[in-house]
Amino acid sequence: MTAETLTTVTPAADVRPPLSPTAARHLATVERIAYGTAGLAAAIGPTTDLWQLHAAALGTGVGVLCRLWTRARDAGPARLLTASYKALPTLGLSTVYGVSLATPGTTWWEIAASVAVAVGSAVAVPLTRSRGLRRAAENLPADAQQPDEDFEPGYVGDLARHWAAASPTGSTRLAHVRQYRPDAPDFEAVILAPPGEAVPGSLDARAIAAVFDVPEEAVQLAQVPGHGPGRIAVQVAPAEYLNRNGRKAPGDELTALWEARVSSSKGIAPGVQLVGHRFEADRIVLRAEAPDNELLHLPRLQLARALGLEDPELLMVETDGMAQAVVTIYAQHPLMNVREATVDDLRMGKDGRVAIGLRHDGRPARWPLYDPELGGLTDLLVGAPGSGKSVTFLTLIAAERISGIVSVVADAQDGMSLPEAEGRVFHFGAGQAESAATLAAFSAVASYRQEVSAANGWGSFVLGRPWRLAILSMDEINRMIAEDAGTPKPFRKWVAGMLGAGQITWRKVGMGVRIAGQSIHLEDLGDSEKIRANAKQGTTWLGRVNSSMTRSMATDMTTGTVEITPVPKYFGVSGSAELEAAWSGKEAPTGPTTAGTAWMIQSGQPYMSRVWRAVKENRTYPGLISLMESAPQVDFSPEEAAVFREAYDEALNIALALLDGWDGKGETPLMGGDDTAAEAPAGPAAARVPAPAAPVRTLRDDVLDALAAGPMRTREIRQTVGVGTEGGPASGSVDNTLSKLAEAGLVARVGHGVWARTDQPGLS
Repeated sequence: MTAETLTTVTPAADVRPPLSPTAARHLATVERIAYGTAGLAAAIGPTTDLWQLHAAALGTGVGVLCRLWTRARDAGPARLLTASYKALPTLGLSTVYGVSLATPGTTWWEIAASVAVAVGSAVAVPLTRSRGLRRAAENLPADAQQPDEDFEPGYVGDLARHWAAASPTGSTRLAHVRQYRPDAPDFEAVILAPPGEAVPGSLDARAIAAVFDVPEEAVQLAQVPGHGPGRIAVQVAPAEYLNRNGRKAPGDELTALWEARVSSSKGIAPGVQLVGHRFEADRIVLRAEAPDNELLHLPRLQLARALGLEDPELLMVETDGMAQAVVTIYAQHPLMNVREATVDDLRMGKDGRVAIGLRHDGRPARWPLYDPELGGLTDLLVGAPGSGKSVTFLTLIAAERISGIVSVVADAQDGMSLPEAEGRVFHFGAGQAESAATLAAFSAVASYRQEVSAANGWGSFVLGRPWRLAILSMDEINRMIAEDAGTPKPFRKWVAGMLGAGQITWRKVGMGVRIAGQSIHLEDLGDSEKIRANAKQGTTWLGRVNSSMTRSMATDMTTGTVEITPVPKYFGVSGSAELEAAWSGKEAPTGPTTAGTAWMIQSGQPYMSRVWRAVKENRTYPGLISLMESAPQVDFSPEEAAVFREAYDEALNIALALLDGWDGKGETPLMGGDDTAAEAPAGPAAARVPAPAAPVRTLRDDVLDALAAGPMRTREIRQTVGVGTEGGPASGSVDNTLSKLAEAGLVARVGHGVWARTDQPGLS
């Protein structure tokens, strides 16, 4: 199946093939010579006594004028514009000729006028260029061609609009249109003439077949019982005509293709039946259903291959998670052009959702900022640099401010990821220590709300009674808690612990958290399964990522009936295009960037979407800044703000100390790096600031410490770590730990039963 299939049921426009560049140049040269000759005749002819020349010049002008008058009465805008453009040279020269003939003598302006008209005509070459002019006029929007018409939406409206634009139809209208089947172009209608007039006899089956570009045998005309010649019934049934002649209509071909390659025993989804389909101007929509007692499985890439699509990005699959699916095939990627956001898009509705962008089928992509039943939510955004993650983040922050939500933002990349948010939210933490302190302060406000809720016997959150909804947005989270982030382990554990605990308790007091990073591996999330698991209650935004493992882990958040495929870097650049470039040795093609395009996963259901467009100027997004500043800044209550500020100051000391090497117990190094020591912070807010967990030694740590003295045999390692002693580990646990350390590249076998650390000098 190709994109051309999508046009088989659309009424064809009267589009003639354009002239080749060579033919156009030759015709333009001939036309210019003709205008030069006519201009010379118009300048000299009136001074002669050749009445035959006078009659030819004036008669030609009168004939062209009559022809133009006929066009003005019967033709549509496209043909009228073309006719006027063609008539200008002849009418101009004929008029100059007549005026010169009527004026006694010969004056300079007669010669100048003839030359001017001839030169202007030679430059315009209207006969050669009229084709392009007519095509341009026919491609005008419908409302520009027929400003007084109000056509119905969909296929029926397209038929009436096409009828009104066609020149043979004159002033008649196509009314009472009824399409027989949504998957076939066959229809019936009534041709209406203006009041008091009859339908022109020129509108016969041949003319109507030409209007809709169908076989003449597919058109039937009949009188409308009880009415006069002012209305004629018409039936246009090309699909039925094809069937009568042993040829399949497009819908039948599609059904046969599905049965052969998808639902058959050798197909990619045996038993999955095509239960409905419809053709539209730019897409085909299919509905499929799994057999009884079976769950639906429609692998997207395999389905695209089975249906003959070269670009799998033109095929979208959505399911109900059980047995039903809607498959959409597009002529071109539907998310290539997306408009900018408006204030109305980003204003939260009663259901807690905002329109963050568009789904592939043109419906709004809605993002819940909170759930009226659950309260605050956990959202997860994942994407490689350039995937549109920051624009999505900023759009959500703008929506929070417009919707009266307290925005707290932390950017671990020293504020470089979200510079537009600084100064436009309640608090902006830039840097690793500042982001961790922001998280701790947000947690302290949640603890304050919990204390008040417990004292009043409140078990859930009600918007605005008494608190505003608050959302913490943390960007570049991998820079803080990933194993390879370069931060000390106690710091990573502290941040991951606060996030994991907050996701469970914050929602009941109206506090949500939104986390963004480049990966969702457990190692990159501080080994915290809670961070990823709790995102199932909110929204997961999966943009273009560099790791296939990240995509496979995101699949765990879905119902498993839709295959999440990688988001490409460019629109329209399919794998076949890359393959052709590799085969030919040419440069691989590029197209518009897919930034902002992502899989949106909500309640286990993924669908393709794209965030509203944002234009960058001078390294920032002024449109998003304007959206933020369109509403007043939203703050915590005075009591909450005081808790936040005090807790932030306390937590910042802890964060800096952990980054400076403090292990979370004992004394805390001073912020200035002094050799003296001070007790761990214990101000009034310290009770609400989550304290760093004391480090817990593991068997892994004991094995690495044992090997720090040098290579050892397995039995020596077992003895050193306490195998066989009371409370000691089992020998099998030691063997498993050694195997895992070897897989991680931390230890290596240097002899039979001999192990050594890979960071020891001299180890080959």
